[in-house]
Amino acid sequence: MISPLKVTRWTLSAIVLATAAGLASCGPQTPPSSPNASTNASPAATGGNSGATISLTGAGSSFIAPVAQRWFSEYNKLHPNVQISYQSVGSGAGIKQFLAKTLDFAASDAPLSEKDRAAYPKDLGQPLQIPMVSGSVVFAYNLDGVDQLKLSRDAYCGIADGTVKKWNDPKIAKDNPGAKLPDSAITFVHRSDGSGTTYIFTNHIKAACPDWKAGSGKSVEWPVGVGGKGNEGVTAQLQQTKGAIGYVEYAYAKENSLKFADLQNKAGEFITATPDSAAEALKGAKLPPDFAIAVPNPDGKGAYPIVGFTWVMLYGQYADQAKANALKDFIQWAYKDGAQYAKELNYVPISDEISSKAVAALENVKVASK
Repeated sequence: MISPLKVTRWTLSAIVLATAAGLASCGPQTPPSSPNASTNASPAATGGNSGATISLTGAGSSFIAPVAQRWFSEYNKLHPNVQISYQSVGSGAGIKQFLAKTLDFAASDAPLSEKDRAAYPKDLGQPLQIPMVSGSVVFAYNLDGVDQLKLSRDAYCGIADGTVKKWNDPKIAKDNPGAKLPDSAITFVHRSDGSGTTYIFTNHIKAACPDWKAGSGKSVEWPVGVGGKGNEGVTAQLQQTKGAIGYVEYAYAKENSLKFADLQNKAGEFITATPDSAAEALKGAKLPPDFAIAVPNPDGKGAYPIVGFTWVMLYGQYADQAKANALKDFIQWAYKDGAQYAKELNYVPISDEISSKAVAALENVKVASK
């Protein structure tokens, strides 16, 4: 069986799209406002496994795609009538489809912006963004003979803004004594699509790098580098390009055996990305009422510096009772029973404090009256 994280000729996107196509054939896929949507009560929400097929369609974040695919598969084993398809198209494209009412839910590593909320369809109540998982973004690299690399803030800020151009630059060399750093050009690989991973990465770079001028967001005007689409595309670029370095989600780097650098955090420590060091970064983070939690530059000791969340975006109102029930039930299952799969795939599950508040907020998702 092909791993959903492996980037080969069968990329994760292809697997996700193929799964989506297969699930689509099992039942009709309708937007949330479809007048033909079923109004049967969800067997998932009541604990049953029988009943009419409930097809849910989502799209967005490639960051969450590996664990989402696992969740959907495991949940379907428990509730065979609930079939969830998901396309790993990037957070920007997912939000765009969500606002166009062509999905039942979206996933994004960036919370809804003011512009997104202004474009949100007012006939569907207030949107709800639910944090589902968190994880690290790493500087993965392809450099022969260098199996361990430390990057100070000066070094990785310079790589991102193009002022550190060669691997043997003094900013890199000083923290890597004995490493055989070549006198060759650095190729910085970034996302070419609207990306929540870019949002996480640039939020940190903006906070940590005094000379950074490109701002932050799902898309920025990069001062240097080449682009790849999705975490899958950046991973493939890194695998194929000697001397390349770029940012990808931690689980992609681990599964594809990419080397990645230890990064200097705000406390001055060089930290290896792990689920534990990501969890350290989240300690004490304040949860705002809209769940748009962010830790762009964590200051705790032992904290990995580039960590973010993925949210699932729900409409405030659905035309289909069964879909609304199934979505709520799935989210609660993912928090409780799905946490083990998040850990297996090197993500950080959502804390009980946050998940309990998120579950309570699900009561705000309503069903349109007839």
